[in-house]
Amino acid sequence: MRKFFKRNLPSAATVKQNRWLRPFGAWLHHPNLWHLHRRSVAGGMATGLFCGLVPGPLQMISAALLAVLFRVNLPVALITTLYTNPFTIVPLYLLAYKIGAWLSGVHSGVTVVVPPFPELHWHDLAGKMWGWMVALGEPFLIGLPVLAASLAAAGYIVVRVMWRIAVIHRWRARIQRRVI
Repeated sequence: MRKFFKRNLPSAATVKQNRWLRPFGAWLHHPNLWHLHRRSVAGGMATGLFCGLVPGPLQMISAALLAVLFRVNLPVALITTLYTNPFTIVPLYLLAYKIGAWLSGVHSGVTVVVPPFPELHWHDLAGKMWGWMVALGEPFLIGLPVLAASLAAAGYIVVRVMWRIAVIHRWRARIQRRVI
């Protein structure tokens, strides 16, 4: 697994030499952002899975900011956000809505009232529109962070377990080579 990442991810030297990233050099030179060890890769995976559900084009930006903040593997965090694409985003958002509806109890007879649009005035337009979007999107606003946190926790655990299994397998293979 480590060889795969080393082969396919950019090195710290490549990033340092990039003229577009030089202004951010002070933040991008922490060793954990580039080293491939189980905590950094698992944290990068969790960060990428969490930020992959951020609506809009802010997924990679938020993944990069959180990776730098938490000092986890930056390339893994950025690449992991790509699990959301035009084919997967709709089912994931529907799942988030269903989780939010289940948690908030929206299906228990609660109805959403649509504001009377012709009566909106400029002075209270923003407040009423925000209230309407929150009322419509309450299940989504609840379900999305819950789904993102669940995916992040599951990704973190899976990477840690798979890394451990790979290490144990290599240990056993090394012991077998010594015995023979």
